[in-house]
Amino acid sequence: WSRGLGDVYKRQDTYKRGIDLLGMKYEERSQPFEGASGVVHPLLAESGTQFQAQAYRELLPAGGPVRTQIIGDENKEVLAQAERIKNYMNYQITYEMEEYDPELDQMLFYLPIIGSTFKKVYFDPLLQRAVSKFVHAEDLVVPYSATDLASATRITHVVKMDKNEIRKLQLSGFYADVDLPGDGYGDEDYSDVRETIDDIQGVGKGTSDNEEITLYEIHTDLDLVGFEDTGQDGEPTGLKMPYIVTIVEKSGEVLSIKRNFNEGDPFRRKIPYFVHYKFLPGLGFYGFGLTHMIGGLSRASTSILRQLIDAGTLSNLPAGFKARGARIRDDESPLNPGEFRDVDMVGMDLRQAIMPLPFKEPSQTLYSLLGTLIDSGRRFASMADMKVGEMQGNAPVGTTMAIMERGTKVMSAIHKRLHYSQKIEFKLLARIFAMDVPMYPYQVPGAPPEIKQADFDDRIDVVPVA
Repeated sequence: WSRGLGDVYKRQDTYKRGIDLLGMKYEERSQPFEGASGVVHPLLAESGTQFQAQAYRELLPAGGPVRTQIIGDENKEVLAQAERIKNYMNYQITYEMEEYDPELDQMLFYLPIIGSTFKKVYFDPLLQRAVSKFVHAEDLVVPYSATDLASATRITHVVKMDKNEIRKLQLSGFYADVDLPGDGYGDEDYSDVRETIDDIQGVGKGTSDNEEITLYEIHTDLDLVGFEDTGQDGEPTGLKMPYIVTIVEKSGEVLSIKRNFNEGDPFRRKIPYFVHYKFLPGLGFYGFGLTHMIGGLSRASTSILRQLIDAGTLSNLPAGFKARGARIRDDESPLNPGEFRDVDMVGMDLRQAIMPLPFKEPSQTLYSLLGTLIDSGRRFASMADMKVGEMQGNAPVGTTMAIMERGTKVMSAIHKRLHYSQKIEFKLLARIFAMDVPMYPYQVPGAPPEIKQADFDDRIDVVPVA
């Protein structure tokens, strides 16, 4: 657990640096002089915004994102079933699941920054419907040795929930009726990432009316006393079975212990709830984002851009010395742009008594280097403008298409990776849709609404895909 939390803290540091590199907040600087430029080059922000716009349109088209794939023999009945499943899932995602669109939109903004984001798909007992929520990477803790969600022996979701919402779940019987911590107990639980985000948004954290409680929802395998797995002889086998344990962070009170496998499953396979979205495959469990890949270029571009602006400021507002005897006043503090400081001298010509410091014009070499860094970052992020209009008018269509395809190769690979994760998400949604309402909430062509239970059954002839 401690090694997993250590990995989370490292990810939070990367998360914070990536948010800082977006340049959403102007930095007030006093070094090397008061009023020095604090601008951040928008390379990372531009790359992330371009990706978010393309991926959002790709993953959530206007007609709905779900398609169906028929496994095995196609016949009229199966084709009709596939069409009903596709229409129902798209209806739920685009109309009933009000959070799906904004949650996906926000997730796709964070994804290129940090490299890994998660979706949690579950049945909400208060809303009484399926929910697909965006989960920050910092709020999902896995063992240090985990390579993927499917094989992780423990998945801990750090849930921050309003005290009144917890009370509703307690009264409904979903959580045990245990005492909850008092108001404001969670004031210490304030990560650097959350502080950075709040600072950018211009909001502060209140303490007097804080009723948010942190819960640990732990998906793990347990051998519970009194609920042991038994063999054919009735003796305990010692096999650990999947459970979901929810505890209160500060008090350690157990709110619930729920079985996380189908009771009739002889293999006791755990029911998945989480989907991992990766921007680029990393070297371990987490993926890489633009902060990892072009964060150095973004920092270097920011440094050079600030030097160029500062050089222009110093060149336009020169500072220096003016004679007034032989003693320099305030010689320990640096000169600011436009400042001429008294120098105590006697018997000197006025033209010789004023000496501006030899500030240079902004360097063309630095400017060229900045352009090189920007082009390198844009090429990596597939943001380079495809100047098809500058090609010869008689260029073959195949050549033009090949150039366009080459320019979008990296982005297409990322989209394919996201479609794979979305396919898993749709499978989890289909499992929940099979258990929610017993009939379609609208009239389906050529069949009664009650056919929904037969459509979403245990057969695998129709698979929802992205």
